[in-house]
Amino acid sequence: MSVPATVVTPPLVDELDIVIPTIRNLDFLEQWRPFFQPYHLIIVQDGDPSKTIRVPEGFDYELYNRNDINRILGPKSSCISFKDSACRCFGFLVSKKKYIFTIDDDCFVAKDPSGQEINALAQHIHNILTPATPFFFNTLYDPYREGADFVRGYPFSLREGAPTAISHGLWLNIPDYDAPTQLVKPRERNTRYVDAVLTIPKETLFPMCGMNLGFHRELIGPAMYFGLMGDGQPIGRYDDMWAGWCAKVICDHLGLGVKTGLPYIWHSKASNPFVNLKKEYKGIYWQEDIIPFFQNVTLPKECTTPQKCYIELSKLVKEKLGPIDPYFEKLGDAMVTWIDAWNELNPSTDGAATAKVEPS
Repeated sequence: MSVPATVVTPPLVDELDIVIPTIRNLDFLEQWRPFFQPYHLIIVQDGDPSKTIRVPEGFDYELYNRNDINRILGPKSSCISFKDSACRCFGFLVSKKKYIFTIDDDCFVAKDPSGQEINALAQHIHNILTPATPFFFNTLYDPYREGADFVRGYPFSLREGAPTAISHGLWLNIPDYDAPTQLVKPRERNTRYVDAVLTIPKETLFPMCGMNLGFHRELIGPAMYFGLMGDGQPIGRYDDMWAGWCAKVICDHLGLGVKTGLPYIWHSKASNPFVNLKKEYKGIYWQEDIIPFFQNVTLPKECTTPQKCYIELSKLVKEKLGPIDPYFEKLGDAMVTWIDAWNELNPSTDGAATAKVEPS
């Protein structure tokens, strides 16, 4: 008599959305099918809204284009970037799930050194569901991983860890370089697989890449705004950087953790370094002032939610960065608009009904 096979339900199927920004058909999902098909997808179509985006059969998804964004947000749609992958944050806004995984459409399944395909989503889920250690560095890296623990000298009072808000994954093949580095190293590929997950220490910033990223939407979602980039803006390719700097400062203030390392994806396509340089060049100058600004930000103790933190941060952006360029005044206003939109679509649990939005 044969024993029926045990059906293993993927984790958090009803609690996680996968957000994908795109301008093209999503054929890349075929390779991800074994890992993504059980989950709900939110596709944010950038560019021409009249273009039809093909999604492979069998996926559960909703698709929003610019017309949908304008219809749902009205005047507040001004905070959502156009012709830039920053539009992905609209998916964060309309999701009703507890967790988000976002990935770019030129990212494919990577293999570990043994040749096994990497389930990036499962690793992000593991990272987020296990605590982080932002207050004291463990020299064996992730102490909650099987086969590891806290080393001698690690304070017992800190071994409970902190909730993990963000899981930042990495890439094999095409590294996430800025345009000047791309230009001097056009053939460089990342072949190093480092089998580790680290918590980024408190009061340490990092360059966050949005192409392979998971986060706890309820803990940090309102801070995951990818700014004003792309069409009509003086800067691009700093959308995920901006979100990362803001979110890290807020995580530090709220006692939340941020992890980086595993999982890896295979980044297949190098973007044009000359096009990138046009998008980045102001950011390359500005970041020498932006990063010290974030390194010195202090949020008042009254800021007890990511929304309150973000509104306070928007004021500081206008005050401290506004003198650099009028763009930062505009960005500060957009940060407030983003929080207004977040609160409208995600009212607090005070008995108010959750706003329901539908793609066209």
